[in-house]
Amino acid sequence: MKILLVEDDNPTALVLSEVLSAQYYTVDVATDGEIGLDLATTWEYELILLDLLIPKVDGISLCRQLRAKGFQKPILLLTVKDARADVVKGLDAGADDYVTKPYDLSELLARIRALLRRGETNLSPNLLTWGRLAVNPVSAEVRYGEKTLSLSPKEYGLLGLFLRNPQRVFSRSDIIDRLWSIDASPSEGAVTNLIKDLRQKLKAAGMTADLLETVYGLGYRLKAAPSGEPDATSTGGHTWDELEKRQSTGQLKKTTTGKKDKNFASINKVLERYRNTFAARLVVLEQVGEALQMDKLTEELQQAASHEAHKLAGTLGSFGYETGSRLAQTIEQLLTREAPLGKTALPQLQTLIANLKHELTKPAKPLTAQPLEPIKIPRILVIDQDEAFTQQLKSDAFAWGLQVETAASLRDAVQRIQQITPGAVLLSLQAANKDEIAMLLDFKQQFPDLAILVISEEDSLTDRVTVSRLGVRRFLYKPITSAQVFESIAQVLPKPPAADAKVMILDDDPIVLDALSLLLQPWGLQVKILQDPRQFWNVLTATTPDLLVMDLEMPTFNGIDLCRVVRQDPKWGNLPILVVTAHTDMESIQQVFAAGADDFISKPVVGPELVTRVISRIDRSRLQQELETMKRRIGA
Repeated sequence: MKILLVEDDNPTALVLSEVLSAQYYTVDVATDGEIGLDLATTWEYELILLDLLIPKVDGISLCRQLRAKGFQKPILLLTVKDARADVVKGLDAGADDYVTKPYDLSELLARIRALLRRGETNLSPNLLTWGRLAVNPVSAEVRYGEKTLSLSPKEYGLLGLFLRNPQRVFSRSDIIDRLWSIDASPSEGAVTNLIKDLRQKLKAAGMTADLLETVYGLGYRLKAAPSGEPDATSTGGHTWDELEKRQSTGQLKKTTTGKKDKNFASINKVLERYRNTFAARLVVLEQVGEALQMDKLTEELQQAASHEAHKLAGTLGSFGYETGSRLAQTIEQLLTREAPLGKTALPQLQTLIANLKHELTKPAKPLTAQPLEPIKIPRILVIDQDEAFTQQLKSDAFAWGLQVETAASLRDAVQRIQQITPGAVLLSLQAANKDEIAMLLDFKQQFPDLAILVISEEDSLTDRVTVSRLGVRRFLYKPITSAQVFESIAQVLPKPPAADAKVMILDDDPIVLDALSLLLQPWGLQVKILQDPRQFWNVLTATTPDLLVMDLEMPTFNGIDLCRVVRQDPKWGNLPILVVTAHTDMESIQQVFAAGADDFISKPVVGPELVTRVISRIDRSRLQQELETMKRRIGA
């Protein structure tokens, strides 16, 4: 994946480039806003890292211009400033997230990964596979069967490019654009050599089939995986169980962390090389002190020193000097006061500079690789005598980010559940006879919290009623496709609670705001309240809520107006909206739904009704996003 970094501080830009390259990203660097705008509108990038204070065109202005030109990829702001107003401006300009300098590089990488997988869910596959070939994007590990492949960053990027886009044809120039930085400018022959080198390494690992096919006159495309070869999720290849076992025993961590440690060693060399230059960058700060002492401080010198302190605050923190970064921030605040700097500030300035110099004599905190989180794959226990059907489910489960286990009967399932802890059980019933119903009842009593789906040979209302009385979550009947089965399973799998969800409430009555907030907060919801409709858009984009609750009648802009505004925007078009209104006549309700609201709540608001509607709407919205993501992955 290709990232554009817009950063005017050379040490910071170099270190970030090294860090991102170590994570197998391709990085282009722009040193000012004009270059950044030119590159972003000329080339294709998956993400932009954008410093807030850059020359020529500042970060917020650049962000606005990019969004105005239709740039839809994630933008992550890098800024020393953490004031609320600056954060709101950045997000309102179209940024997706921000990181305040000094930032921890591991946290920055985590935020980058989160933005790059925007729209994906926990049900999405954690591996990219082709037959017995498996790529773990989290650890950057590549395996063919039992063998681990050592690929160069370009080879790894090429492999990931085709596995993520299995139907797409890439020309040589397309590949160059995505895998090489602007400065490299390789010939198309470099792509041919890269493909040849990747093919040789795959062949050396035992792969007999060719991964890529040449499309005459167009470029290259991923071939269909060989049907006779067991895939990476089967027992003949690289299984989920293997990954989990290797991670829990530390084997995977040892293999991949060793590679990362080498990369971080090269990054630490860059850190060490620039560490010795920081003291020299304090010269302009010392010049301010000298000018103050002689009453010759100019506005230009003070601004230059403020800018230098700003850059040092961000750079030092990223280089492992957290205390030095805080000192530089204090100096910047001192130099950016509205009143001109007078002699009374001289002792404080000299002390800060002396302390900063002292900090730079200490060794920096080295950067180390972070341990990997274990891969967690939801398991589904299938109890069905139809071997062809269960085998098809096993084969298709990976595309849905699931793992299918089997049991011969309900009795066998009891023991199997204790071993694997499934997220759901799919039970086949030939007919809802008394013996089977009694066994199902006993099973449900043993595992009351386990989601059970029943699949029958025929659709019978009697059977539906019988199993529904036992608490079965879904009733399915054959013939049925594996996609339909997995879609139903996705609907009943345990999901993260709505406790981490954000709800924005808009009402011009402060009493109503307090009342609604008090009703929702005990359920773990994060509540943002707003009384002034004129601030609606700024607060909406800064809060990024999971659900919006707003009053129908308000001054300046009413609920109908704001519903329409939300639905007009591509980013917010699917945001769940609940309208609170005292007008429940047919005409008012029709207007509410015509404007784009999902539901309405009548005044006076009943607490349980509000909580139920809010949580169910959030859960439904998240489920819909999960299903859409999975359908895109399997090409449905």
